[in-house]
Amino acid sequence: MPMTRTRTTRNRSGRRSGTRGRIAAIVATLSVVIGGATTVPAAVAAAPAGRVPLPYLMADTGGGDQLITAVAPGTGSTTGTVTWWQWHKGRWRQAGSAPARFGSRGLTEGSTREQGTSTTPTGLYDLPFAFGIAPAPDGTTTPYRRVGPDSWWCEDNASTSYNRWVEPLPRDCAAAESERLADYPVQYSRALVTGFNYHRPVHGRGAGIFLHVNGKGATAGCVSVPAGAMAQILSWVRPSAHPHIAIGTAHGQTAITRY
Repeated sequence: MPMTRTRTTRNRSGRRSGTRGRIAAIVATLSVVIGGATTVPAAVAAAPAGRVPLPYLMADTGGGDQLITAVAPGTGSTTGTVTWWQWHKGRWRQAGSAPARFGSRGLTEGSTREQGTSTTPTGLYDLPFAFGIAPAPDGTTTPYRRVGPDSWWCEDNASTSYNRWVEPLPRDCAAAESERLADYPVQYSRALVTGFNYHRPVHGRGAGIFLHVNGKGATAGCVSVPAGAMAQILSWVRPSAHPHIAIGTAHGQTAITRY
């Protein structure tokens, strides 16, 4: 996609360690040189380190104008916060926030995750499409597939349809190794597919990692939010804004600022 200088600069703020000089680093890496003059968003230059909008602290936000962050306190956490951000008039603005749930066994680095571990993969991912048993919320513009009785997500490692929506279930995809989406009327009432292991699937890495509506507790590896928040997100997401989701922890090797 085309990238302006401003967008490239703000999406590559670099990695930092510790708090000393953090604001100076942010200011330096967010600076945009225009005709020999350096300008920085005033809100960023003046804000204390703890109040700088999260996207500014990240190594990459995906190059778009919309970003969803899903942050857990640590890798052993099963709860945290999902926040959605909009790039507007030269700065990142928070558009909404909601409590989030993660995998029942916490989070793990996405590039080394293994299927069946009930962990949520950290990383930065695009959002290919949405789906749901319920109709798309008013204002939804992202591609939205309605779930029917023969809608499945193939999670069979031996199948050529691994980590894909299939309808009906192919012969080489075992039902016992897959999800019949209609069997989860609450969680899959509405959902967004994440790009984790989607575009070039690595068998055994994991399949069916979504942002979806809360069930009764922690997930099997997805990120979930209350139904109202899921509806707000779907109404807000715009494919033309190249939205991404960044999943990570507050600190450590899987810190969200790494992505």
